[in-house]
Amino acid sequence: MKKTLLAGLAVVMFTPLMAQASCESVKADITQKIVANGLPESGFKLDIVPNDQADQSGGQVVGHCGNDSQKIVYTKTADAGDSSAASPKTGTSQDSQ
Repeated sequence: MKKTLLAGLAVVMFTPLMAQASCESVKADITQKIVANGLPESGFKLDIVPNDQADQSGGQVVGHCGNDSQKIVYTKTADAGDSSAASPKTGTSQDSQ
């Protein structure tokens, strides 16, 4: 009986730690995907925030974790540069007149 109670207590105590570890792994996976798409790691920030604070974070929600109790929010930083300057302009020669 005591072993069952202790095992249940251990599960309850370590669940937040496991949820945080899974949030960090989800955040790392999202970071890898963004970097693979050509944006340097210094060009963005990912934050893990509680669900009720996701709208106030000022970024875009790109994932969730912790049994859907937390959101991962993407924010572009100043180091990312202006993407419009790097993209080629399309159109005809008449557009530049």
